[in-house]
Amino acid sequence: MSNDEERIEDIVSVPGRLTPVLALATLIAAFGSSFQYGYNVAAVNSPAELMKAFYNETHYSRFSEYISEFSLTLLWSISVSMFPFGGFVGSLMVGPLVNRLGRKGTLLFNNIFSIVPAILMGTSKTARSYEMIILSRLLVGICAGLSSNVVPMYLGELSPKNLRGALGVVPQLFITVGILVAQIVGLRSLLATEEGWPILLGLTAIPAALQLLLLPFFPESPRYLLIQKKDAAAAKNALKRLRGWDDVDAEMEEIQLEDEAEKAAGIISVLTMFRMRSLRWQVISIIILMGGQQLSGVNAIYYYADQIYLSAGVKDQDVQYVTVGTGAVNVLMTICAVFVVEYLGRRALLLLGFSVCFIACCVLTVALALQDRVSWMPYISIVCVICYVIGHALGPSPIPALLITEVFLQSSRSAAYMVGGTVHWLSNFAVGLVFPFIQVGLGAYSFIIFAVICLLTTIYIFLIVPETKGKTFVEINHIFTKMNKVSDVHPAKDELKDIPLSAVEL
Repeated sequence: MSNDEERIEDIVSVPGRLTPVLALATLIAAFGSSFQYGYNVAAVNSPAELMKAFYNETHYSRFSEYISEFSLTLLWSISVSMFPFGGFVGSLMVGPLVNRLGRKGTLLFNNIFSIVPAILMGTSKTARSYEMIILSRLLVGICAGLSSNVVPMYLGELSPKNLRGALGVVPQLFITVGILVAQIVGLRSLLATEEGWPILLGLTAIPAALQLLLLPFFPESPRYLLIQKKDAAAAKNALKRLRGWDDVDAEMEEIQLEDEAEKAAGIISVLTMFRMRSLRWQVISIIILMGGQQLSGVNAIYYYADQIYLSAGVKDQDVQYVTVGTGAVNVLMTICAVFVVEYLGRRALLLLGFSVCFIACCVLTVALALQDRVSWMPYISIVCVICYVIGHALGPSPIPALLITEVFLQSSRSAAYMVGGTVHWLSNFAVGLVFPFIQVGLGAYSFIIFAVICLLTTIYIFLIVPETKGKTFVEINHIFTKMNKVSDVHPAKDELKDIPLSAVEL
């Protein structure tokens, strides 16, 4: 046992509790940022045809001719794809911003990328400019790219270890709530109307404004304050507010142990992280989990769902209500994940979730292939969609981002989120771009590809990914030292001596 491990065992471990400050900081961060991500994912779905008509009318008012069908499809595809592209750009901005502005500071700064596009989208029809919508989709994508990485990082660093899993799932919960709210207000009886769609798109400013008003009153990450800002007094005050008691010496010592383990490393860049043997399996695991999350077919399931509902006899005007019902199931199962993640653990939820998705994709393939010959097969397809949504909400959706916080220490965490976020958004973009062609080529057998990815990810998790429940960040990294075949959490002097000093800083 190393000296660090012995010192960790000597720390008095008092289970943290959900204090009002911690609970409110979690809710404000998640509602102000993660909610917007989910809302903007779904907000353009319902009014899509109305917005295309606006594009056409705007073009006619300028040039006295309508857009060709190809050009209109291209314009709409660009409008939709700007969101994941913006997410990719936002992920690349994570490291520099969180190291310079802090976690809370980055979330506050990020609201620029929500309020400005909300104003642009809300006034785009009056201004008769579809270019404003395309630009706005890029900006809200940047907002989502930053928030999807920074919120889990911020909450993971605020939380005591016994609540880290539950609070780490909250961002995904608010993403699903955002999707559900967008589906509800986007009903044709509400805001999916010719006059209402600019309001629907502009509503994203409300959570951003609330976060700008309220989040400044809550603490910055104690780990950021102590390890990166070297402000022990501010870190201690933040911990006192978050924990609700004055005796935070044990937790301060745990953070200091992490600081001591990393002093030689400094702030590690993405390129340096890929070169470090002590981080090898952490990096591989995050790439596979974040890639598996998106490449498992979650977006394809939602893309195909409307056709499945129609084939089962759901009337065209009622599909929107069934879609809302599916969104509600997603929210309910993510709430379940919040409550069970500290009991079952991260590894168990990942294994369960990807296994359910694998089985659902296999059965769905059979059901789609036989639906023209067997009258009740469309109902099996609906069951498969619901089971897939349940499985993905339990593990693949919420857990990977939580694990990035847990398996990396402070010096490499921001770089790890840049890598994880980049994989997430590029995979998201790739599925959206490629799946329509896969669907044309393979038809009912499209989901075999996603079933294989789910199976391979499940096998990897079973063989490689350790359980992190109830462990400190240093304890988790000691598990990886054995896997990486290194002597310590950060054998920094040995590893960094051959790397140029300029590569260590972001």
